[in-house]
Amino acid sequence: MATTSVRDVAARAGVSVGTVSNVMNHPGKVTPATAARVTAAIEELGFIRNDAARQLRDGRSKTIGLVVLDVRNPFFTDVARGAEDAAAEAGLSVTLGNSDENTDRESAYLDLFEQQRVHGVLISPYSDITARLLRLRARGIPAVLVDRTSSDLSFSSVSVDDVAGGRLAVAHLIAQGRRRLVFLGGPLEIRQISDRLEGARQAIAGTGATLEVIELLALSVLEGRSAASQIVLRRVEDRPDGIFAANDLVATGVLQALVMQGADVAVPGEIALIGYDDIDFAAAAVVPLSSIRQPSTLIGRTAVEILLDEAADSALPARQIVFQPELVVRASSGG
Repeated sequence: MATTSVRDVAARAGVSVGTVSNVMNHPGKVTPATAARVTAAIEELGFIRNDAARQLRDGRSKTIGLVVLDVRNPFFTDVARGAEDAAAEAGLSVTLGNSDENTDRESAYLDLFEQQRVHGVLISPYSDITARLLRLRARGIPAVLVDRTSSDLSFSSVSVDDVAGGRLAVAHLIAQGRRRLVFLGGPLEIRQISDRLEGARQAIAGTGATLEVIELLALSVLEGRSAASQIVLRRVEDRPDGIFAANDLVATGVLQALVMQGADVAVPGEIALIGYDDIDFAAAAVVPLSSIRQPSTLIGRTAVEILLDEAADSALPARQIVFQPELVVRASSGG
C-alpha cells in the first residue's frame, strides 16, 4: 500500500502543497475554512507527517542524545530521568544510548547522533572523545559532559566532586575506628573511579590506616560479590575491617557475599561497608547501606539546561558545574 503524501492531501483538499504545509506548520497564515478542509483531508487519508525528515531539512532534530556508561546502574537511570524532564519542558525528547564501558559502542552512538543531527549530545564518556565532540560542535551540535569534568575545559560539564566523595567515605570509616581498609572499584581508567580512589588515599594520609586497592573489571553486583567472596577466604586477622565500594551495585554484591551466602561475616561488626551514589534500594538493602549521595536527577536536568543555552548561542563560554557529594550514614558502616 502506497504511503500518503502531502501532494495527496493537497489534491483531496483542492489546495496547493504550500497551503498544506502552512496548515501543519504555520496555521495562522491560513483561513479557518481552508484549515478545516485540509485537516479533514489529512484525517480521511490517514496522512502521517514525517517530522524526522522535516527536522533534518531544518538542520536539527528535536531529540537530545544521551550516552551513559552503564544503563543498568540506577544512578544513570536517575540522570536520564532528570534530563528527560528538562527536555520535555522544552518540547524535546531524549534518546538513551548505553556505551557499556566500551569505546566502540560509545563511538557508534556518537556516529548515530551525528547522522541524526540531534539537538545536542549529553555524554558520560568512557574514553577521550574531545576530538569527536569538536567535530560535532563544528556541525552545529553542542555537547555537555555528564558526571565527568572536561579535561581542558573546552566543553561544559556537570559533575560531582568525586575526590571529595572518596574522602568523605573513607574519613567516615576511619571515624568508626576502622584501620584496615579495602577499596573495591574499576576499571580504574574511568575518571570517576580514579577520583574516588584519590579521595580515599587523601583521607588515610597521616591516620595510620592502610588502604588495599582491588581493581574490578566492572562496577557490578557480580564483581562486588566475587571480590568479597575472595576476601572471606582470608584468615580473619588478614581481612579488612572496612570496605569502600566505588558504587552501590558493588556494595550490594559485597553484602550478598558477606551476609547472604553463608559467610556469616557481621556487617558492620566485623567489616564496615560504604558505597557510592545512594541509589534508591541502598536504604532497603538487607543491611541498610551507607553511601555517598550524588544529586543524580539534578545532574541530568542541569546538563540539559546548559545544552539548550549552547544550542541557542554557540558563542557562550563553557561552564563547569560541580556539585558537592553528601555522606548518608546507615547501618552498614555502624555510624
